[in-house]
Amino acid sequence: MSATVIALALFAAVLHATWNAFLRSGADRLWTVTVMGLAMALIAIPFAAIFPLPPSGAWPYLILSSCLQVGYSVFLVSAYRHGELGQVYPIVRGSVPLLVTLGGLVFAGEHLTLLAMVGVVLVALGIMSLSLGRTRASTPSILFALLTGLFIASYATVDAIGVRISGNASTYAIWIFLIYGALMSATYVAMRGKLTLELRSPETWKAIGGGMVSLIAYGAVIAAFALGPAGPITALRETSVVFAVLIGRVFLGEALTLRRVTACAIVALGAVFLGSS
Repeated sequence: MSATVIALALFAAVLHATWNAFLRSGADRLWTVTVMGLAMALIAIPFAAIFPLPPSGAWPYLILSSCLQVGYSVFLVSAYRHGELGQVYPIVRGSVPLLVTLGGLVFAGEHLTLLAMVGVVLVALGIMSLSLGRTRASTPSILFALLTGLFIASYATVDAIGVRISGNASTYAIWIFLIYGALMSATYVAMRGKLTLELRSPETWKAIGGGMVSLIAYGAVIAAFALGPAGPITALRETSVVFAVLIGRVFLGEALTLRRVTACAIVALGAVFLGSS
């Protein structure tokens, strides 16, 4: 991979951990993630008018992926309600390649390479380390984090098929943003009632900023995919678990114990092995 591709992947990793920090620090996390999705949808509207519509065969995947992403957002909010960024985020991100790999083994009969087996062991050990000890993550946060990872693995699989049917990654992404933003807003209204926005409130602009960071992170990954191989890029992006621990310490005042840093580094290394394999 070129230095540009590596830089884009690491930039995306930092931004992904950053928007999760925006969400974790929000006063009302369900409202925050909803406003983030709404901001992304509003930005996507003018692009939807320029780009061609997705083919009819892609629409079921667009709708299913958007629904799964709403589930992912709701469970992520629940995970952050019970745990810190430096605990929840590594479990969420580490469980995704683990679940995808195990799913391929169970449902598709795929054989694990030695690198993949090492990755599975490392991710499992890292997640178990985060769930043990005096500063361990709470049981509800672990369960919600693992369910969040399951939703991510599910919509990633759906997107992998849908984007090929669409034939245009940009068009597919634009409509994901639009549908997800609409569904997330509807979900919020169903759960909480009216969605209100106070443009003079710092919380509103923090949520909008989180949405912008998430959008740029996605764009950085897409740009990296256009220039280099998907496997190593995905693996590099999983180093975001390390950045999440550092951001949690510096900006959210979370504990930074040697045990937690080591566990997160093990998760990141395992995710890199799984992505590379």
